[in-house]
Amino acid sequence: MDRNDSLLHDWRERALALEREVATVVIGQAPVIRLLNTAVFARGHVLLQGDVGVGKTTLLRAFARVLGGAYSRIEGTIDLMPNDLVYHTYISDEGRPAVDPGPLIEHGEDLAIFFFNEINRARPQVHSLLLRVMAERSLTAFNHEYRFPYLQVFADRNRVEKEETFELPGAARDRFLMEIEIAPDDTAEIHRRLTFDARFHDTDALIAGMPPAMLEHRSLPAVAAMIQTEVRTGAAVETFVDHLRRATHDPRAYGIKLDGVDMDDLVATGASPRGMSMLVRAAKVSAWLDGATDLTPEHLRAVFHEVVAHRVFFTPIYELQRGRIGAEFTSAVLRAVPVP
Repeated sequence: MDRNDSLLHDWRERALALEREVATVVIGQAPVIRLLNTAVFARGHVLLQGDVGVGKTTLLRAFARVLGGAYSRIEGTIDLMPNDLVYHTYISDEGRPAVDPGPLIEHGEDLAIFFFNEINRARPQVHSLLLRVMAERSLTAFNHEYRFPYLQVFADRNRVEKEETFELPGAARDRFLMEIEIAPDDTAEIHRRLTFDARFHDTDALIAGMPPAMLEHRSLPAVAAMIQTEVRTGAAVETFVDHLRRATHDPRAYGIKLDGVDMDDLVATGASPRGMSMLVRAAKVSAWLDGATDLTPEHLRAVFHEVVAHRVFFTPIYELQRGRIGAEFTSAVLRAVPVP
């Protein structure tokens, strides 16, 4: 085993230990925890969505706790403005106006996790600022350029309430590596524990009981780059990825049909080259977490919906039905494209 193999093996053990720790706090969510862990080592931003009270915020707080590095959080509200992310003003004890750094810049380049709670309550102007930070990991303020080399944005979206909310534009959604649907396992035992075990009733105490900083966040970009180099892809897998891309653009050519959908009028734009590169990036991390050194179609299939679905744009009449059609469409693509 050479030095890179040894290092990646050690980091894989840490990553799996992190998953096990989070699973003690967020129960019944093993697939979601694996997806979020995949995004961490793919160095991508994540949007969680689901019903109220299913554990979105708890899951993101748990990951922020164990990942280490500086952590900032902001709540999405209708009156939130872009400057609220950068600075806040107040009257000091001396009765004079004062300005302090906001949550995006208060930790400087050490910021590792920026958690945006209920992001769809914020105005489009706020989304625009966040878009630049997510894409470039930088921000100009106070005549100074702040860089965030370790930054990951975790956000959650309340999909139930529609009043005083602003849906994210396509460009902003594309900056999220994954959009992950969260819902607890629908088993009586899981619901019984969540309902009657007092340990899960105090979220602050639950999170505080987790070991902090299980990973060295400053090393994550280098480890992530090593994973992309060490996990190999073959010609057959590359052809499979190309067929997946083509199927998102021209589903009829692959015999894809959805009930009640005019397939000629469904897709406005299929997955972009960037979207497919993000798919491969996430799939390589999935392979690494499984202990594999070669990328397989199954690793691509494991992350396909979460990485690709929000990067396929439907025509307006069907975009309104994305919640139903999105999952049906990606499942149909995976069924239609033959596995090499």
